[in-house]
Amino acid sequence: MNNGETSTSMVKKYRPLAVAAGIGSILGSGIIVGLSATITVWQNGLGLTNSQVGIISGALTFAIAIGSLLAGQITKSFGLVKSFNWLNLIYAIGALICVFSNNYIMLLIGVIITGLASGADLPISLTVVSHDAPDDKTSASLVSSTQIFWQIGVFMSYVCAFIVSKMAGASGARIVFSILAIFALITWAWRTFSTKFRAFHEEGEQRRIDREAASQTTEKVSIKTVFAGANKGCFMAFFFSILIFYVCWNLLANTFGQFQTFTLVQAHASQSFATGAGIVLNFISLLATMAFASVAGGKYRNKFFLVGITVQFLAMLGLAMSSHSLWPIVITIGCYNIGNNIAGEAMYKVWTQEAFPVEVRASVQGFINGFSRVCCGLFALITPALVVPSAIRNTMFGFAAIVFISFVAGLTMMRLEKKHGINNF
Repeated sequence: MNNGETSTSMVKKYRPLAVAAGIGSILGSGIIVGLSATITVWQNGLGLTNSQVGIISGALTFAIAIGSLLAGQITKSFGLVKSFNWLNLIYAIGALICVFSNNYIMLLIGVIITGLASGADLPISLTVVSHDAPDDKTSASLVSSTQIFWQIGVFMSYVCAFIVSKMAGASGARIVFSILAIFALITWAWRTFSTKFRAFHEEGEQRRIDREAASQTTEKVSIKTVFAGANKGCFMAFFFSILIFYVCWNLLANTFGQFQTFTLVQAHASQSFATGAGIVLNFISLLATMAFASVAGGKYRNKFFLVGITVQFLAMLGLAMSSHSLWPIVITIGCYNIGNNIAGEAMYKVWTQEAFPVEVRASVQGFINGFSRVCCGLFALITPALVVPSAIRNTMFGFAAIVFISFVAGLTMMRLEKKHGINNF
């Protein structure tokens, strides 16, 4: 990199790659929210039973988890770049199967294929971005920015589902899945045939080879050499700090997302107000994610994290101690959405890309993603018992405790990064 090329110019140069990876995040959140928002439409249009609806929803959760767990093996078998290029085509095939499905089995198959591709794409996409980025600061900025696209995918899916909600039969749901398939096909073509991306990949691989030669390392980097080698203590500490942080954060985010509307309705909000508030709160989440992305590669990152996780903790205590008055609850949930996105998944993504060698990043992040989703799927089995009015107060105190555990894990990770010279924040 020339001295005249600032970090900002590097981020601008590699921004298209982050966008291409970020669209994968749109597709990831899009399939989750898209199915959730249209599942009753599918049920009415295809005549599905309640148990079949439950199986389809559960199948998507576990397909995404399995896809994440297999990400490392996929890159090992087909190569990092080839996996990055072609997974969206598989996603599109699954989405199109859903579009043309006329029965339960066909819809289930389409959902599983789409979920597997989506689950594998996220860790692989982030690994490609960090592999191709010319330096750690640029990588942190680009990786954290992909979380913005996740929020955009959530927002777009809700809006699309609302627009088509009045259509007869399963037509509305087919349109939503058609949009997802079109996005996937465009992304596949862009990733695969872009000469600029091909140059980024080649330059990134050459930098990796040069670093390996400079370090005079002859042993091939693998999961075994990382977690059973000379620096195993360091990498194990990184791994468990990140794992505990992300599982705690995801349990809270996943479960809280399921009864945000319920909480507002219990505070005597109308269904339309609760739904409208959900869209506004999602927009607040997007702004918070953008704010974090702007500092992810700089000295204020850790300060943002500490503020964000403190806001989350206070929001949970506020909800536990608040009355059933509507506006205090709305304000508290808004504060939670800010804290949740400043000290949340974007931070987890950056930590994972910084802490591990590029050769194992997809495997490590894939495992953490998959394990976390399995935990969330199992935790969802007891969610109904947590959201009844008589239990919500204790649930929020429990959530505050979970936030505190994630804070301790996050603080540990920050100290480990400083100790091992990963950054100077």
